Amino acid sequence: MGAKNKSALIIKFCVYMVVVVLVNVAGITLFFRWDLTANKVYSISEASRQVVSTLSEPLTINVFFTKNLPAPHNNTEQYLRDLLNEYAIYANQHFNYRFYDVSPDEGDIRARAKENQELAQNYGIHPVQIQVIDQDEVKFQRAYMGLVLIHGDLIERIPTVTSTDGLEYDLTTAIQKLNNKISALLRLSENIQVKLFLSSSLKAVAPYMRLNELRGLPDKIETAVAKLNSKNYGKLDYSYIDPVSKDDIDSVLEKYNILRLAWPALSGGNIQPGEGAIGLVLEHRDKAVVIPLIHVLRIPLIGKHYELVNPDDLETMINEAVESLIDINQHLGYLTSHGTPKLSQEFQTDPMQAQQQEILSTFHALASSNYTIKDIDLNEDMVAGGLGCMVIAQPTEPFTDYALFQIDQFLMRGGNVAFFLDAFKEVMPPGRQSFSMNQGVSYVPFNTGAEKLLNHYGVSIEKSYVLDENCYKQAVPTQFGGGERPIYFAPIIKNQFINNDLPFMKNIKGLVAMKISPLKLDTEKIKTNGLKATRVFASSDRSWEMKGRINLNPMMIQPPASPDEQKSYALAYVLEGEFPSYFAGKPIPEKPVQEDDAQDDLDAGLKDNDGAEQDPDEKSALDMSQIEGEGAFLSKGKPGKIFIMASAEMLKDNMLDQQGRTPNAMFIMNVLDFLNNREDIAVMRSKQQRFNPLNDIHGTTKAMLKSLNIVGLPVLVVLFGLLTWFRRHTRRKHIAMMFQK
Repeated sequence: MGAKNKSALIIKFCVYMVVVVLVNVAGITLFFRWDLTANKVYSISEASRQVVSTLSEPLTINVFFTKNLPAPHNNTEQYLRDLLNEYAIYANQHFNYRFYDVSPDEGDIRARAKENQELAQNYGIHPVQIQVIDQDEVKFQRAYMGLVLIHGDLIERIPTVTSTDGLEYDLTTAIQKLNNKISALLRLSENIQVKLFLSSSLKAVAPYMRLNELRGLPDKIETAVAKLNSKNYGKLDYSYIDPVSKDDIDSVLEKYNILRLAWPALSGGNIQPGEGAIGLVLEHRDKAVVIPLIHVLRIPLIGKHYELVNPDDLETMINEAVESLIDINQHLGYLTSHGTPKLSQEFQTDPMQAQQQEILSTFHALASSNYTIKDIDLNEDMVAGGLGCMVIAQPTEPFTDYALFQIDQFLMRGGNVAFFLDAFKEVMPPGRQSFSMNQGVSYVPFNTGAEKLLNHYGVSIEKSYVLDENCYKQAVPTQFGGGERPIYFAPIIKNQFINNDLPFMKNIKGLVAMKISPLKLDTEKIKTNGLKATRVFASSDRSWEMKGRINLNPMMIQPPASPDEQKSYALAYVLEGEFPSYFAGKPIPEKPVQEDDAQDDLDAGLKDNDGAEQDPDEKSALDMSQIEGEGAFLSKGKPGKIFIMASAEMLKDNMLDQQGRTPNAMFIMNVLDFLNNREDIAVMRSKQQRFNPLNDIHGTTKAMLKSLNIVGLPVLVVLFGLLTWFRRHTRRKHIAMMFQK
């Protein structure tokens, strides 16, 4: 009997062991994690999973972090370990990470730790000084708290990791920078087709169009593509196509919308009537980027002028188009003409002029961390075809029709534009350079000309400022009475007035605006144009407008006496859809030129290709107006986006932080990511919010909750005690009755 019980115990023990092993195996193979936090703070975002799961080359992350650091740095180390472990779960076989021991052992540094410290310093990771509180004493300790990412021959470092805020964003963007180009090219199942469309008939008329280098253009493009192929894993296929017949030209024009030129008989019949097409197309699957090779300009006194692309720029242009085509190293266009603020300090010999120069240095630092900023001068340059987004911030000079035409056609090509416009222009009194609390500044209504485009699409900027009782409060010095002074022209945008349904606004819980004007929608135009308008955020229902004479002295502003004069105003909109051209059915604007330049072009036009004077009769026979161009103008655009907000103050240094962690900075960067089709990055950036206020509730509700806490809870305790006493009393009575029977 005893042997039988012993056998049963052994069998039971073996069964239990098998069950335990199977449970552990199931836990390893059927692994899952459940993050219950609101913004999924402890889980990596979809963008991070995508980046590490598509690595095509080995990526190693070396972490140099001193052990046993005091709080909160020990939490940072643990968070970093958990984060890298989360990356490893979703990564492929090319992802590796390692923590190096750089800690001294009981005050004496060991040989291995010393080697690791030297390795860290070779990578550019140096110790930082942190504050330690030990036995009621404040001490300072040197600690390594950095990491380095190695991808092939490329190195990216994060020298100090002192906080968990934005750590996932920093890591993912660093990995993305290293991985994007290599992995994107290696992932291509089909090569990128580089197609030069050039009709041979154009070569005959090119000398009369002052395009003497057109004949050698195919060879130069082929050379540029061959150079780029050696750097792009041979992923470029070059072809030269000669559209000759009208049907060939029509089909090419319909598919790619490249330039087509048509001309009558020229030079006394030496040049026969004809037509031809020209353009460089980079195509991969269903995406294509067109690089114009000839720009058609209309110059006063001269008329039509044809300008060939600079052959020296071909390699750069093709490379930028390749990067745009496979969505890496995206470029961000910034308008530098028309009096917009500078992004960096320029050298000025006049100190007073340098002091007056407006600089968006913080915006520049934040934007350049994710994008390559490309300067755009609408007076001189054509907007690049491969550009995804353009920022137009606080222009102070009116746009010419030619400049508006460039913006319009950029939208027609599927580009996206962010407008940060001001309804007023600040005018300083002469002889004064600084003002306190806006005293002495005049605000003059100002139209840049961009309003014509926006009105055509269905949105207009009101000539007023929005003031709000929910605003920033300025601390008043004690010598002036102390307390707080409301700055009504700096509204605080609360969470209930932010459209969190937009993915890039999902985690933005509050903003601070400044000198912002309301926007008005024309719903009929929006509907007629087939566009979608979405409000991004609005002021509170305790706001009002300041119109007419503007005076932003806080001591002179008072809220309206009647609440009926207050309401919520829309302050930012996103327009999406296929925008109709403002210039459809209108003459294409001419490019403005200086009088001296026009005379030089006129003199050059009277000379032949050898520099000899042309016969005026022969010039009239070669009237360039007889050469008609088609395909250089788009009347209906590809799907695009416009963001519009009537406040350029939101981009200035006093509204943004250099680390990009405040809600205002996150909002601006999220807008840029949204316009560049990177909403997943925007969601990841704002996942950890320092500013996460409670929802506002009505005063009556506050009073009820306060009363419940003060009176209601004691009453509930008393009622619970009475209920308990009653139940016990009833129970005793029931027992007594049972024994009486």
